[in-house]
Amino acid sequence: MRIYKAKNYDDMSRKAANIISAQIIMKPDCVLGLATGSTPLGAYRHLVEWYEKGDLDFSEVITVNLDEYKGLTRDNPQSYYYFMNENLFGKVNIDKNRTYLPDGTEPDSNTACQKYNEILKAVGAPDLQLLGLGHNGHIGFNEPGESFSTETHCITLSEQTIKANARFFATEEEVPRQAYTMGIKTIMSANKILLIVSGEAKADIVKEAFFGPITPHVPASILQLHPNVFLVADEAALSKC
Repeated sequence: MRIYKAKNYDDMSRKAANIISAQIIMKPDCVLGLATGSTPLGAYRHLVEWYEKGDLDFSEVITVNLDEYKGLTRDNPQSYYYFMNENLFGKVNIDKNRTYLPDGTEPDSNTACQKYNEILKAVGAPDLQLLGLGHNGHIGFNEPGESFSTETHCITLSEQTIKANARFFATEEEVPRQAYTMGIKTIMSANKILLIVSGEAKADIVKEAFFGPITPHVPASILQLHPNVFLVADEAALSKC
């Protein structure tokens, strides 16, 4: 694991965007695994800026997203489909027919997961997988205690995750209780993994995940076994390491 210390969130975002843009430049038809939430927003803003300047071309890029809430339609502002189109896909020259997320509108979990697994197998392992880090160590929506061997599956979100995501909704009650998520087995198949973390509130879990034992109770700890991980974190997030 290579650790890059950033001064703050903006510096972390720029460093992360540099790694993503380098992947696109080196392999224009690369498969990018993408994440949602507040942490990658800065990196996406940099990518959009560089595209607008003519420095990046997304026309051949394929993307696969980590997860999607179960039950939210694509036009719901809190769906991850909506998030990706608002913050990246709708602002660059990517072919939206080559952007993939789990289908949150599919009520049958087995069907939704099987279809997404088929898509992931068809496009191949991500050349670069972007990840954030949950306060309880989750990556994607893989919650503590799950098997490391899973592919796409439906997960019942932990109370801690629901509370953390409530800031994006009008009330905590509106947060979906389930989501479809790429499994850890699939995440670990990526050629490179880029994990971005910001803020003092993540300092404890960064230390536990990357300097503690490897255990399903801290899902991100499995990344210690991946041969090509970039951890880009600001000083606050690395303050206890």
